[in-house]
Amino acid sequence: MLASLSDLAVFITVAEQGSFVGAGRLLGVSASAVGKRISRLEAELGVRLLQRSTRSLALTAEGDAVLGRGRRMLEEASAMAAELEQAGKLPGGLLRLSLPPIGGVMMAELSAFQQRFPEVSLELDYSERNVDIIEEGFDAAIRVGEGDDGKLRSLALPGFRRLIVAAPDYLARHGSPRSPAGLADHRLIHYRSPNSGKLEDWPLADTSLSAALVCNSMHARLEFALQGQGIACLPDISIRRELDDGRLRPLLNSDSGERVPLRLLWPSSRGLSARMAAFVDFMRQMAGEAEYG
Repeated sequence: MLASLSDLAVFITVAEQGSFVGAGRLLGVSASAVGKRISRLEAELGVRLLQRSTRSLALTAEGDAVLGRGRRMLEEASAMAAELEQAGKLPGGLLRLSLPPIGGVMMAELSAFQQRFPEVSLELDYSERNVDIIEEGFDAAIRVGEGDDGKLRSLALPGFRRLIVAAPDYLARHGSPRSPAGLADHRLIHYRSPNSGKLEDWPLADTSLSAALVCNSMHARLEFALQGQGIACLPDISIRRELDDGRLRPLLNSDSGERVPLRLLWPSSRGLSARMAAFVDFMRQMAGEAEYG
């Protein structure tokens, strides 16, 4: 084991410069200091590395072998130092995420993540389809539902509730439904999946609901509901402000319903980048701290 890689670096410099004087000039030390470092290295290795004369230096066979391996050792040491230095820095670079087209989904968590890791840039792709995370070059995806995929690792997230809501203006004109069956007498704003073409089920059992308006936009359903055009079923995470300021009111005790699960998914076979490792750890902490009440 070498006492110091610096002696090896001095030897390599001497071999490349062809003299103690040239190596000393490059290293900023005297020729005699260079000679002492070479002698110390030779004593440590137990071999002669250089054939010295008053006019020239030549590598011995052992010196030639040490020169080749020594260069590789210094390159490895330099690479290791660079990796350790990088590991000590905050994660950075681009993080590509696929998310469901639900307004407000994980917005508070994503905002908090960017505040903690400002060097990480987020690219958010909102789509109802289940993207192929690996083939399409995403780092991770947030999806609705339980599901399972052997190629992906998974972390359960807090999820959300679907609330049946209406604006006070609509309720003043049409009254409030007293039971799920009473929804049949009201104007209903429905969501149709662009993938399956099916209308989204509402959190009510055995109820056939007619639609006054159908669209595939979360934003449009919210706006029509705020304008008093009907009753809508919307994720609670998308309408927090509207509920807090009274512009929408929950109906039929739907605010006590079951949560719709969310999951964070990422490739199990891919080595995690520093930014992705930081994101997974951060989301795991957020999921642990989340209140499910």
